[in-house]
Amino acid sequence: MNIEQYVAIISDEEDELLAELRRETYRKTLMPRMISGHLQGLFLKFVSKMIKPSKILEIGTFTGYSTLCLAEGLTDDGQIITVEKNDELAFISQKYFNKSEFSKKIIQIFDDALKVIDKFDVSFDLVFIDGDKREYPNYYKKILPKVKNGGYILIDNIFWYNKVIENPSTYDAYTRGIVEMTEIIKNDKTVEKLALPIRDGLYLIRKK
Repeated sequence: MNIEQYVAIISDEEDELLAELRRETYRKTLMPRMISGHLQGLFLKFVSKMIKPSKILEIGTFTGYSTLCLAEGLTDDGQIITVEKNDELAFISQKYFNKSEFSKKIIQIFDDALKVIDKFDVSFDLVFIDGDKREYPNYYKKILPKVKNGGYILIDNIFWYNKVIENPSTYDAYTRGIVEMTEIIKNDKTVEKLALPIRDGLYLIRKK
């Protein structure tokens, strides 16, 4: 047993619907590791429940596991907008959104997030970034003005399979995007930030 398995054992069990979604993701997608999974999903759920957001933005839906976790903390009239460039997996995400008690609170958009963000005329309480790693710096720059003061941003994969601590000469475009974004956030005095060693790394950011 490793420490991650131990942590899973002493934490809440995975919700039945999420477990079903996770199994289908592993059966029907080429890169199932992209799913948030049980422990990270629990963390997203806890953060959302602590914040009690009315507006959530998610960039990168994949099969919808993280969407459902984040939706658990929404206020009664709350809403989560999840944006995904690739609609090939919509048959999975929409299936589970429809089966969920949060179906009426979820809006799924298939488009380039960088184009969509500019169109929003609302402020978000919570944003989860898990899209194209090459665009991480641009996501952050565009999203920050759309986040309420006191609102939160969560960013996934900031370790990128530990590539971010390798020699910069070996960085691929995805690693460069993550590192560039990290430098921007580290030097941004308008936010508070905490890097968390959960799975492939999560950045927890609070706008002052």
